[in-house]
Amino acid sequence: MKRYRITRESLLDGSHHARIRAGQGPHVRFMTDEERGAHVAEILARAPRPGRIWLFGYGSLMWNPAFHFAERRTARIYGFHRQFCLWARAGRGSPARPGLMLSLESGGSCAGVAYRIAPEAAVTELDVVWRREMSSWSYRPVWVTAYTRRGPEPAIVFAANRTHERYAPGLDTETTARYLATGAGLNGSCREYLFDTAEHLLELGIRDRGIEALVHRVRDLRPHEEPPSP
Repeated sequence: MKRYRITRESLLDGSHHARIRAGQGPHVRFMTDEERGAHVAEILARAPRPGRIWLFGYGSLMWNPAFHFAERRTARIYGFHRQFCLWARAGRGSPARPGLMLSLESGGSCAGVAYRIAPEAAVTELDVVWRREMSSWSYRPVWVTAYTRRGPEPAIVFAANRTHERYAPGLDTETTARYLATGAGLNGSCREYLFDTAEHLLELGIRDRGIEALVHRVRDLRPHEEPPSP
């Protein structure tokens, strides 16, 4: 099967959103066009340095941003760490084979990639990002300081929305590994997502021992065994 890849086109024409919506239950609320526009306007209004817009990626945004950017740097943020704490029941999971996706939890630090978005393109490009990350409100956008080799920059990050029904706090390493080993849906598997994350972190020269430990454990588990009960 050909691996699914999110593209700018699939975000703008709605086909990616349709894939996600197809796997969610009727109780899941999706962001409307009007809400998305207002949300983007609100985050831009809170920019610490108007006209200086960066976006920090810590998962698939590191290798497949699908939006236009003017500059790319490795960076580290403080006050958040990378964690598998969002249920995936669509996309890379399904109701029968739920998985887990990355978000940011409070505490520690996180290294990843920061993208500078040109001021004149900020509304357009953040609209693309919001279509991808904020369609079901499972993240909360936050301004942080991203520390790069060329100095600190204000950046938007997507942290876990702890009030969302997808939020999965406090899972231990073994439970997390089992959901990553078995989770799969229309967009691929959670195993692929984990391995891609680990591979690109290493390419960037970033060590994340938690991710590395999960890779070793997931490789020992069978991808087609019965998933644990959520």
